[in-house]
Amino acid sequence: MPCSQTDAEAVVAAAHAKARELGIEVTVAVVDEGGLLQVLSRMDGAPPISAQIAEAKAVGAALWHREGDSLAQVQQQRPAFFTQVDRLARLPIMPGEGSLLIRRGDKILGAVGVSGGAPAQDRECAQAGLDRP
Repeated sequence: MPCSQTDAEAVVAAAHAKARELGIEVTVAVVDEGGLLQVLSRMDGAPPISAQIAEAKAVGAALWHREGDSLAQVQQQRPAFFTQVDRLARLPIMPGEGSLLIRRGDKILGAVGVSGGAPAQDRECAQAGLDRP
């Protein structure tokens, strides 16, 4: 079962709140366990391309069941394999910081992707989305 719409919107709200605290503008994407978009929200001032990047980060994490930094390692260690798998997804996969898995216990419900800040800031915003009260 994917993350609910209400939960997905709460992830986005908390990630945006963290971005405001950091003084940056980001886009946040939440996808279900199959990599299908549930919520996409771009803050005023966030780069237009950040919407596509945030979704591509979230899709990669959800489909590979790996967070973005781990996915970047796969891309570096096995570039030919990564390229082939990337072609199977409906969107290009964007590895790197800023994408985290949404879990309930040991079950993966989907993923969140953030784009618009520096890589560590994107990850911080994504984590804030997961840590929401």
